[in-house]
Formats: sequence, structure tokens, C-alpha cells
Amino acid sequence: MPEAVIRRAGPADADLLRDLGEESFSHAFEPLYDPADYAAYVAHAYAPERIAADLANPAMAMWIVEADGRAVGYALAGPCGLPHAEVTPACGELKRIYFLRDSQGGGLGKALFGEVMAWLQADGPRTVWIGVWSENDGALRFYGRHGFEKAGEYDFAVGRQIDREFILRRDAENFAAKAT
Repeated sequence: MPEAVIRRAGPADADLLRDLGEESFSHAFEPLYDPADYAAYVAHAYAPERIAADLANPAMAMWIVEADGRAVGYALAGPCGLPHAEVTPACGELKRIYFLRDSQGGGLGKALFGEVMAWLQADGPRTVWIGVWSENDGALRFYGRHGFEKAGEYDFAVGRQIDREFILRRDAENFAAKAT
């Protein structure tokens, strides 16, 4: 694993997060969508004002992973916004976790995931949710190894294309049991 630093992002990181988000998302998903639909989605999802709002929100947190002096991954977490009847205001959500293609598979994702889960559990065990594209087998296996189970599905639109997303959940009791 390369020399890596995981740090909380701040307001000065907004442009870096936009660029990192766009690049890492494009590697994973751009070939799947109509170019105009993809461009519109990215312009909205990674808009500077949206990133600035996330960074300014005390209920949310963003992290940046730097390896060998360059930003290679990031994560976003906060209150759960997934469309599931059992989501409560106390629930947390891992909203995004992405890495540049050349930085995947070396253990940095696991380290960042651990940092995010620790933050989400800092005030005591709580249920954590994750939305995952139904065809992302690697992510589904990873989250399954970390105690997440499928709790539902929903439609995720990128322009005219509708993707099937799985809603994964790890109950607060599972976090509490691991802590003891």
C-alpha cells in the first residue's frame, strides 16, 4: 500500500473534491450513459455550490485520501437520505466513496471505509445505510463482508436512464456488538 493520508476535507478542498469526484465517477460510470445525460448528472452532482454546502453542513463530513502526495479518493457521509420506510433521523449514510482507478484494490478503500464508519458511530451505535448500484458486484461483496445486508431497492435516474440501486443496511446493534 502506498504512503497514504486520510484527512477530513474543509472548505479549501471544494475544487479538489469536485475534480476528484468527477474523475473517479467517470471511470466507473461514464461509459454506461448517454453523453448528454451523463454531463448533466455530473454538473449537478459535483456542482461547486453543492460540495460547498456539504462541507459547511455540521451533520456531514467529507474525507480525502492522499497517496504519495496526490488525492486519489474521497468519501461523503451524513444523515440518511435513502428512500426506505425504516430510515429515521438518527440513521447515518455512507453517501459516496470513490477512488481513482489506479488506486483501487490496494487497501485504501478499506482504510477510508473504517474512518467513515468510526465517524458515523462516534456518538454511539446507529444504523448505517448505503445505496449501491445493483451491478456493482465488488462493492456489494465488500459491504457484505462488513455486515451490510440488502434492505430494499430504488430507481436512480441519470437522465433518461434508470438504474436499479440496492439499499444496504447495517443495524446499530451490529455496530454495538462489534464494539464490545
